[in-house]
Amino acid sequence: MLMGGILYLVATPIGNLEDITARALRILREADLIAAEDTRRTRQLLNYYQIEQKLISYHRHNQKEKGPLLIECLKAGKKIALVSDAGTPGISDPGAELVRSAVEAGIEVAAVPGPSAIIAAITVSGLDTRRFVFEGFLPRRSSERRKRAELLAGEERTVVIFEAPHRLLETLRLLAEVWGPRQAAVAREITKCFEEVVRGTLPELAEHFQAHPPRGEFTLVVAGRGAPGARRAEGGSEGAAGGAEPGGASGADSEEAEPLAETIGAEAIKEEIEKLLAGGASMREAVRALAAEKKIKRQAIYRLLSRDPG
Repeated sequence: MLMGGILYLVATPIGNLEDITARALRILREADLIAAEDTRRTRQLLNYYQIEQKLISYHRHNQKEKGPLLIECLKAGKKIALVSDAGTPGISDPGAELVRSAVEAGIEVAAVPGPSAIIAAITVSGLDTRRFVFEGFLPRRSSERRKRAELLAGEERTVVIFEAPHRLLETLRLLAEVWGPRQAAVAREITKCFEEVVRGTLPELAEHFQAHPPRGEFTLVVAGRGAPGARRAEGGSEGAAGGAEPGGASGADSEEAEPLAETIGAEAIKEEIEKLLAGGASMREAVRALAAEKKIKRQAIYRLLSRDPG
């Protein structure tokens, strides 16, 4: 049984202040309280639209303290508009915890849809939009990031990842090493003055951002395993990036995938990898073991695994 007030999840602009719905503006004006991840950024939006409602902070550093207070306000019948730093609240931010608490307390939660960096990035990427998976931020520790990348190597859907500028180059190099030269797109500063979308293979993008140090906010979109983008990449497009991949693999590895598939058999390679994974090995361990056994390069195996199953 629902009780008390309503928690509105209000999507706000991710850059351009004009990207907000009429309903969102009405809810912000009518709310008894606006809970914001970044009050300074939200105040700019409110000032732009001449909205003077009470504003309080709710972020990951104070959510344990402020969360219960907000729930009590909702139980008392208040209408609270929750906004994130930018975009849709509850996605990779502390708003998700407040939503869970509200649901558990029997409080109504209403979505006020609008801008989303995830949707904006994938629609301009040029990659398959029919099926995709949002990974959020990869782990910060290098060992955990690699493990997560290896786990996602077999994902057939388009993958969307958030990344900080100081880790973008490291992530591109890691994915190029583990996933091979798949097609990808990096969307930077979406809807802002310096908006940019850079497309190419993972090695090409790593080379680009090596030459152009990343600044701003980034959303990375990568073709899934076996996607047409991944297959095109294996046709030799890495030559545009200088012929060398991050991690020391050369363009010659792409030529090795063909005889590898012919002499050993693509299905046989995939079956061996699946057996090793089922036995508890990580993707990295499985590829390393099979490469040593068959006396072939690990990168050639990664390339083969990223191909279209058909």
